[in-house]
Amino acid sequence: MPYLPANLKNYACVVMWSIANEPDSSREGAYEYFASLFSLARKLDPQSQPCTLVSMQPFANPDAEPPADCTCQLSDVICLNRYYGWYTAGGDLASAEELLRRELDRWKALGKPLIFTEYGADTVLGPQDTLPTPYTEEYQVEYYRMNNRVFDQYDFVVGEQAWNFADFATSPSLLRVQGNRKGLFTRDRRPKLAAHYFRQRWHQIPDFDYKNPLP
Repeated sequence: MPYLPANLKNYACVVMWSIANEPDSSREGAYEYFASLFSLARKLDPQSQPCTLVSMQPFANPDAEPPADCTCQLSDVICLNRYYGWYTAGGDLASAEELLRRELDRWKALGKPLIFTEYGADTVLGPQDTLPTPYTEEYQVEYYRMNNRVFDQYDFVVGEQAWNFADFATSPSLLRVQGNRKGLFTRDRRPKLAAHYFRQRWHQIPDFDYKNPLP
């Protein structure tokens, strides 16, 4: 029998299969196309892990009924990439919060767990202002505070993944200041204010004794 270390929590494992990331899952024909892929994934997995499809922000209408997105019928766990406060209602966190709540109220009716697989705001290390304005470190923190406040009030939201760990290079555009600056850290791994915010937030999560070694 192979040796298994007592502390297994640091070993990677598959918790579910992602069929696609940010497709147009609301377009006509999307259900038929993705249904065959979900079926194949479930057929090939003897462990019957949950399957999901990561939904993209541009195709999300907070006033639309969730069944417009084929992931509603196909996914075991709803996964969303959402940027309320950045690409949608950028700079207006009050409006962004209202839009986010309206969309979550509709997903809630499905009775499925939901994970925010991406959310974030571009931030340049250093610029600060008297008010949290886009691209400042203060705005990034307030953006995350707003989103986390909403997530925490919906018990079916079971996970969150800030995008991104560190800044990275992308093709230039008006939305890219020398790359994608959504990192909690810079490209050379210097922490932004948001990194300290998340450190505090994550330290408040109960560990449920998962750090204790297995018997």
